[in-house]
Amino acid sequence: MISRRTFLRLFGSAVALGAVSTAYGVIVEPFLRLHVKRYALTPPGWPKDLSLRVAIVTDLHACDPWMTVSHIENIVALTNDSGADVILLLGDYIATHRFQRPLAPALWANALAKLQAPLGVHAVLGNHDWWNDQRAMARGHGLPAAGLALQDAGVPIYQNQSVRLTKDGRGFWLAGLGDQIAFIPQRGWRHPKYGMDDLAGTLAQVTDDAPVLLLAHEPDIFPHVPQRVSLTLSGHTHGGQINLFGWTPVVPSRYGSRYVYGHKIEDGRHIIVSSGLGCSGIPVRIGAAPEIVVIDLGLKA
Repeated sequence: MISRRTFLRLFGSAVALGAVSTAYGVIVEPFLRLHVKRYALTPPGWPKDLSLRVAIVTDLHACDPWMTVSHIENIVALTNDSGADVILLLGDYIATHRFQRPLAPALWANALAKLQAPLGVHAVLGNHDWWNDQRAMARGHGLPAAGLALQDAGVPIYQNQSVRLTKDGRGFWLAGLGDQIAFIPQRGWRHPKYGMDDLAGTLAQVTDDAPVLLLAHEPDIFPHVPQRVSLTLSGHTHGGQINLFGWTPVVPSRYGSRYVYGHKIEDGRHIIVSSGLGCSGIPVRIGAAPEIVVIDLGLKA
């Protein structure tokens, strides 16, 4: 039997460890461990002589005090310094958890409008962008407030739309998918839709054999993505947000940890899933540091 003094010492150590872990998860990981995660690859269907640098910003979950305008401005500056040819925003600009004060959409949208790249900034929406706008969900079409704010700030939104861009005289496509779970909170209201996504309709707009980059907030679409797409780009999972030496207890995906983070290859098809930047549910990150993703496609000249 341990003594009372030993018990109190052990109890105090456990409390201290819990306090340190909480402080790390709330302060250090979300704010001080922001980094640029880099990939270099030439996926199937991507010409080796088409060199393209892509920067990805996703899952901001803008709010006070966890993702303030000044913090977003730091993210914007770091992204602009990456030398990207094109910048892609993959959704979830809105925070919906209880431990925050919402930011007016115009504030974070105007901050993101300062992103700069030769081939522009292009965006899709995430589930929280829909869930935060009850009127848009009831309407079942158009754009929620988050999408309108970005549009007003000059950032184009793609919702089941494809656009052809050109780099060094070579073409490629951005295919932006509508959110796959936009109407989950409305299922009890007998909403006729589950999501806004239309993969077939989006890819039908691709009219030549130039390579395709698919922007899809949730990675769950990946098993259905055809070989025609060179690379799928997603966020949503936050890398698990709490990742304890590879164990991710909560992953918002029907596939569990299959697409929780990083570069995955299945049947010759490629996807990169970013851990994103903000927090969902609770303002804590452990073992899943926030990141800006920079991808170099093709071979550098």
